[in-house]
Amino acid sequence: MRFLASLILAASAALLAANPPNIVLIISDDHGTDDLGAYGNTAIHTPALDRLATEGVLFHQAYTTAASCTPSRSTLQSGLHNHANGLFGLSHHYHHFRAFEGVETLPVLLSQLGEYATGRVGKYHVAPESVYHYETAIPSDVLNPVDMAEQARTFIAENRDQPSFLYYATIAPHRSGTYREDLPHRPNDFHNKREGYPGVEPITIAPEDVIVPPYLPDSPASRQELAQYYQAVARVDQGVARLREILEENDAWDNTLVLYLTDNGIAFPGAKTNLYQGALRLPLIVKLPGSGQAGTETDAMISWVDITPTLLDYAGVLDEARARIAEDFEANRQKWDNVEAADFHGTSFRAVLEDPTGDHQRDEVYASHTFHEVTMYYPMRAVITRDLKLIWNIAHELPYPHALDLWHAATWQYALNNDGDMGVRTTEEFIHRPEFELFDLSKDPWESTNLAEDPAYTEALAKMKAKLRDFQKRTNDPWELKWDRE
Repeated sequence: MRFLASLILAASAALLAANPPNIVLIISDDHGTDDLGAYGNTAIHTPALDRLATEGVLFHQAYTTAASCTPSRSTLQSGLHNHANGLFGLSHHYHHFRAFEGVETLPVLLSQLGEYATGRVGKYHVAPESVYHYETAIPSDVLNPVDMAEQARTFIAENRDQPSFLYYATIAPHRSGTYREDLPHRPNDFHNKREGYPGVEPITIAPEDVIVPPYLPDSPASRQELAQYYQAVARVDQGVARLREILEENDAWDNTLVLYLTDNGIAFPGAKTNLYQGALRLPLIVKLPGSGQAGTETDAMISWVDITPTLLDYAGVLDEARARIAEDFEANRQKWDNVEAADFHGTSFRAVLEDPTGDHQRDEVYASHTFHEVTMYYPMRAVITRDLKLIWNIAHELPYPHALDLWHAATWQYALNNDGDMGVRTTEEFIHRPEFELFDLSKDPWESTNLAEDPAYTEALAKMKAKLRDFQKRTNDPWELKWDRE
């Protein structure tokens, strides 16, 4: 059986080399792993994404590198950690909150090396455009995923006869700046409209039916906000359903590599802008061209730095891209602003996709956060293994800075003004953090007990620190200097 499987994989690889697949990368904004039916949530409504999981590979250990929009998106489209590509925080016009000019990115490499038609629709939020360049920018109602799919119809139809790459990026289920004044705790409305959106059926969930994750308090305010969030997730799902219909109508579904993922965890305290599990461990579903590995689940550890190398691999240009990056780096060191990035930080996980039960799985991933908003300086680095996790709060003397929408969140305000309960930690513990947080994920998956001062974990702590510093050296992280100069 093993030999037969190898023959099938070899034949599949040869076919793909001759006929590179279309690629559709679907990315939502602030969607947590535990908020999909395919991941076991029985209260949420995600039939299209659940169906996609039955046709592809579902990952249980997929991680973003930063729980903030721009840094995460910059990484998954460059294969470089954000402290190396220059996007340390949200893309702003202030100072240099934009990528270095020398960074080679997924859409550019697919276009120039793979002769792919490239198009994007929805949220962008990376800069400069010259670095993250797509040939076609498709206008749409960015709050309506169904409209986004409809507006992408022409791009899909016009590129049926050549390989194409579509970056479909919903804003949902991101928070909005408005609140439900008719409800007692004024929950954020997550851009849900009472009148709905064209083509979208409003799917409402009662607050008593939502599933409250352990890092949030089970309060009436949390439940009201989670109910609004669930409705926004259902809007994403309907956009995915319409996008699928359009691909099928254009005979572009079978030969398309489809990925669903999100930039970071949910926009609730304890997730987004943090390095806790609710922030970093994210949904990843990959449907291969054809029907290979349908309905497979895997515990392979995947990082968002692996996305670009993997897609270039399927496009047949990974080796060429790596050679180009190395050559360009040697010839143009000055434009890299001293950033050592002569190769991707990630690796292709194509072998995992085509043989999820194989022994080619990595055993650790890394995370790097420095800013969210431009004024929110709070550098953190993390290493995550199969069993342990270490977070280094580099500026731990500072109070943790909240994003404005998370500070105003009914969930946070209720906890702050009542009993201070934030699930596995208090509001005081959330704001004032120790320098190191060490968690045994095998026993404590929601990170309730910091073991950094536990004598039983002294040796483990030292090993994790060594791993983290080595990672920072390998990726030329400027904050590596803090080990000696702080």
